[in-house]
Amino acid sequence: MSDISPLAPKGGFPKLPVIDGVRFAAVEAGVKYKGRLDVMLAEIAEGSAIAGTFTRSKTRSAPVLWCQENLAKGAQAGGSAILVNSGNANAFTGNNGMNGVEVSAGAVAETLGVSPRNVFVASTGVIGESLPSDRITSKIGELHDGLSDANAEDAARAIMTTDTYAKGAKASVDLGDVTVQIAGFAKGSGMIAPDMATMLAFVFTDAKISQGVLQEIVSGANVTTFNSITVDSDTSTSDSLVVTATGKAEMDEITSMSDPRVAAFADALRGVMMDLAHLVVRDGEGATKFIGITVKGGESDTAAKTVGLSIANSPLVKTAFAGEDPNWGRIVMAIGKAGEAADRDKLSIWFGDILVADKGWVSPDYREEDGAGYMKGQDLTVTVYLGVGDGSATVWTCDLTHQYITINADYRS
Repeated sequence: MSDISPLAPKGGFPKLPVIDGVRFAAVEAGVKYKGRLDVMLAEIAEGSAIAGTFTRSKTRSAPVLWCQENLAKGAQAGGSAILVNSGNANAFTGNNGMNGVEVSAGAVAETLGVSPRNVFVASTGVIGESLPSDRITSKIGELHDGLSDANAEDAARAIMTTDTYAKGAKASVDLGDVTVQIAGFAKGSGMIAPDMATMLAFVFTDAKISQGVLQEIVSGANVTTFNSITVDSDTSTSDSLVVTATGKAEMDEITSMSDPRVAAFADALRGVMMDLAHLVVRDGEGATKFIGITVKGGESDTAAKTVGLSIANSPLVKTAFAGEDPNWGRIVMAIGKAGEAADRDKLSIWFGDILVADKGWVSPDYREEDGAGYMKGQDLTVTVYLGVGDGSATVWTCDLTHQYITINADYRS
C-alpha cells in the first residue's frame, strides 16, 4: 500500500462503539495480497433488519447481484452474516462468479447455522479474474473462532485495496429515553463515482427499526452522501452499502416514517454515511486536495448536482487544483458542458470566500494572488451561482495528480 494520504484524519481509525448483536473477525487468506488481512466476517444477531443500496452498473459483480436478490426476497429466519474479501472483485467472471459466491456463502451459512440467503457477500479488487473461493472457505472456521465485538478495525482493514488508511465513523443519538449507537466502516480510493453506493460500506446500529423504514432512510441518505462524491468519474462494478439494525436497544420498534424518532435517527445515520463518504474522497488515489463544490441557483436540485459533478469530474479542473492554479475559466467550461441551464450574465464563482467571477465576468475586486494563495490549502471549497432557479447541491471530490496515474498503471502488478 502507498504512504498514508496527506488528507487522512490525524487521529487515525476512531474507537468505534460496540454494537450489541454484531461480532467481527478478519483473517489473512491470500486472495491476492500477501502478509495482510484480506477477508472479514460479520456475524449479525437474529431478528436484525438489513437494508442496502448497490451499483447500477450494467456490468455489476456476482456478489452485488446476490445481495440484491437477498434483499428482494426478504430475510429468512435466523441470524445473518456479511462476508467480504479484498484483492479480487469477482466481477465479469461468468458462471464462475456466482458459483464462488454460492460456495462462500454456503460455507458461512453452515458454520454459523444460518440460511445462505441471509449471508451478504461483497468483493473488491481486480475485475475479470476468477475468485479463488477455496482460499476463503478454508478460513471460515478461523473467522468463526475469531469473532468478537471488538474487531471492527481489523474488519475495516481487511476490505482495503489501494486505500492508504482504514475508514471508520460513529455516532450516538437519543431516541426518546434511549441512546442508540451507530458505527460503520468503508473502503474506497479509486474507481469512485458511486451510482447507488460507494465502493464498499457497512454500517451497524442497535436501533430497533423495521426493514422497510430502514431501507427508506438509507436510500434517502445515500443521495446526498455516497452518491455525491467522485474521485475519478468511474463507477465500480462492486459498489455496495449494507446497513444493519440489530434491534438490541431497549426501545419500541420504529415501524413508520411518521414516527417522530425517525428524523433524529436519519440525521445521525446520514452523518455517519457522510463522514465515511468524505473519508473515501480524502483517500482518493494520489489526492492532495479535498474539494467541496456547492452549486446554487439551478433549475432544480438535480440540475445543480449535474453541474456540480461536471465540475468535480473535469480532469482540467482537478489538475488545476493539483497545480494550485486558480484557473476559474476551467470551472466556467465545466458548467457549460454539463448541459443544464445557466444564465451567463448572472453566473458567479467563489473560491472559499473570495468572489472570483461576478455576474458573468471577472469580479473587479478579484486579485490573482488571492486565488493562488487560497489554492495552497488542503481543504478547499468552490461555490457557483447559476442564476436560473432555486436548486442547489453539494458534491465532493479531490484533485488529480501524477500519483493517480502511477497507482493505476501498476494496479495489477
